[in-house]
Amino acid sequence: MSTSPLTPYLTFNGNCRAAMTFYQQCLGGDLQVQTFAGTPAAEHVPAEAQDGVMHAVLSNGSLLLMASDTGTQPVTKGSMVSLSINCHSDEEITRLFNALGAGGHVTMALDDTFWGAKFGMLTDQFGIDWMFNYDKPGAAQ
Repeated sequence: MSTSPLTPYLTFNGNCRAAMTFYQQCLGGDLQVQTFAGTPAAEHVPAEAQDGVMHAVLSNGSLLLMASDTGTQPVTKGSMVSLSINCHSDEEITRLFNALGAGGHVTMALDDTFWGAKFGMLTDQFGIDWMFNYDKPGAAQ
């Protein structure tokens, strides 16, 4: 059984766009950025954070780096990096979420999202933050 690759997911205090643009200049590749404004997530962030980055992806060959601004909560060193797994099936996301969450704390239960995926977040028993995503077949990417 193969497991999906891990992707680092960085979290910023409002300067995600500047950081990811810098990383693109250093590492090359394609940068895609989506703000909170115009998405269902916009209702959960204050007006001054609407232009903040809800999700950014920098890709260059096998390099994949994802990031976002918090929108509401301040980030401190130690909570700036999560490990993200993009799963290949509903069974895989459920199995990994339950296994890695054992003895830990669920911060966002697995649930369907507006972007057509099943998604959840947790902190494991060792204090490591994890993000799980399963893009459902036929969902708009």
